[in-house]
Amino acid sequence: MAQLLGEIQWGEPILQPVADPPWEAEIKRRGGRMSEVDRRVTPNGWLREACLQVTTYRPTQISQRLTNIGMLVTSQENACRYCYGANRAYMKILGYSESFISQLERDAHMAELDDMERGFVAFCRNLARSRPRPAKADREALIKLGYAPLAVNEIAFLISLGCFYNRISILSACPPEHGFERMANGFMGRMMGFAGPLMRAMAARRPSASDARPLDAIVLAEGAFGHVVSSLAGLQGASVMKTALDGAFASAVLPLRIKALMFAVVGRTLGCSHSEGGARKLLAKEGFDDAEIDATLATLDSSRLARDESRLLSWVRDTVYYQTGAIQNQTRALVAIIGEAAVLEAIGVAALANGTVRLAMLLE
Repeated sequence: MAQLLGEIQWGEPILQPVADPPWEAEIKRRGGRMSEVDRRVTPNGWLREACLQVTTYRPTQISQRLTNIGMLVTSQENACRYCYGANRAYMKILGYSESFISQLERDAHMAELDDMERGFVAFCRNLARSRPRPAKADREALIKLGYAPLAVNEIAFLISLGCFYNRISILSACPPEHGFERMANGFMGRMMGFAGPLMRAMAARRPSASDARPLDAIVLAEGAFGHVVSSLAGLQGASVMKTALDGAFASAVLPLRIKALMFAVVGRTLGCSHSEGGARKLLAKEGFDDAEIDATLATLDSSRLARDESRLLSWVRDTVYYQTGAIQNQTRALVAIIGEAAVLEAIGVAALANGTVRLAMLLE
């Protein structure tokens, strides 16, 4: 069973918060709320945009109830103290009972869930855990339960986004939102919980930070990992994913070659030929041949990489399956070697790679 909230090891913050009043105003304008995570990703343009779009994304194919359940289950499965605590508190404010949340956490058979919802919870846990990643049969099982194919794609997208955001929080050791948690578990939270149906309706109507129309399939296929993004055709999530990937690979904080290799390492670790293949295409443009890529993935080192860059390959492999305290210690050590700006980008790339490779299960 996944760890409960009080069982998760959590170290001191690795990245310092940065004040940026114009960006804070932009977050509020687009329906967001300045969080501890936002304060730490602010210096990196593509990453702060991705985090805002994650937290304000509103699903169109699945209910708010399933979204709340999925985010709680995913953050618990990933042992993210920050997201787990925030999602748990949010569900209390929305009127979910302590007994309902506790049963979800303990993965108990729940009379309050129907067969479709139980199948959803199992899929969320399996995709977040990815030991191994769900395959075509798991997707088809959800469809047989009554989910539309596009809804299944959005479920996979939401859990992949959760895995991305969880790792941002974990790898930065972002301090929990203790004030919010205390409020949700106190008198004010109980009062708000009594108005649960109204609160849930209001949450569902909140605007999304990404309000553009779904992109054309041809546009989705362009750019890094376009074949993975294309699996989200028809969903606004495709634009969110494409914006994050395009931004990550356009950034000059880390060289493109190391970012592509980081994706290749995560793809290889999770046994995803689709993701590894996408990374190989990027590396070919950087002058790597297949033999060189194979050797780099086998040794996590290359003569093309500086020593500090090579450290990122072994580190990113450890972001796939980890003990929270240990991976935070590894990340903290990196700051002393390559500095906060490079580590912040590395955290974003590692998180995005983990999310992208999990999403690529839709291609199986």
